[in-house]
Amino acid sequence: MLQLRRAERRGQDWLGPELGIPARTVGAILRRHQVPLLCQCDPLTGEVIRASKVTALRYERPAPGDLVHIDVKKVGRIQEGGGWKAHGRAERPGHHQRLGYDYVHAAVDDHTRLAYAEILEDETGPTCAAFLIRAAGFFSSYGITVREVITDNAKNYYPSSDFQAAIASIDARHLRIKPHCPWQNGKVERFNRTVQIEWAYRQVYNSNDERTAALAPWLDYYNTRRRHSAIGGQPPISRLSPTS
Repeated sequence: MLQLRRAERRGQDWLGPELGIPARTVGAILRRHQVPLLCQCDPLTGEVIRASKVTALRYERPAPGDLVHIDVKKVGRIQEGGGWKAHGRAERPGHHQRLGYDYVHAAVDDHTRLAYAEILEDETGPTCAAFLIRAAGFFSSYGITVREVITDNAKNYYPSSDFQAAIASIDARHLRIKPHCPWQNGKVERFNRTVQIEWAYRQVYNSNDERTAALAPWLDYYNTRRRHSAIGGQPPISRLSPTS
């Protein structure tokens, strides 16, 4: 169990069903071995870090589409032949060269946790606006009408005229978090962490194109098969009605 916890960095609600043990029993065993809580650990290294502020008020909108969280996460590009994760920091010639970033744009439905993501070249207003339109189309394919969208206060969202036009075109309302309060956009922030752990950095990739190609299959797994602890250990797709 402890080895699986270290390898997967998942909590008792995931480890229990995986091992066929009640989640409470798993929690008791982890506490007995003084295993730190996941919220106390760095998502990439697993090392204990200073706890960050989280919201004291947890909420969930009652229906799909009531609120969609949107954000962008930068991930460093991988050079051809693999980077330091494949060859080690000291062994790979030129591993310090600046390769730039891929911008992972993500949209997460507040009620179902159904997620949509794309890797794009930047995070400008026009790029974010076009992403929003495609994300709304993705949710629409599942019978979800986006009614409200929440973002941080970056200029690519507000006061970007392109993004505001995109909001209007899907007939949605734009909500913004309070300044310096990223936890208010917590569901997509948590999704970003999962993207880093389970897609971007867990596996060794030999090129940036290889990692890019792996996003869509991983996203399908996330939406349709991966157990989500916040929704009773079921995948996001389970929260859609049979007619969606």
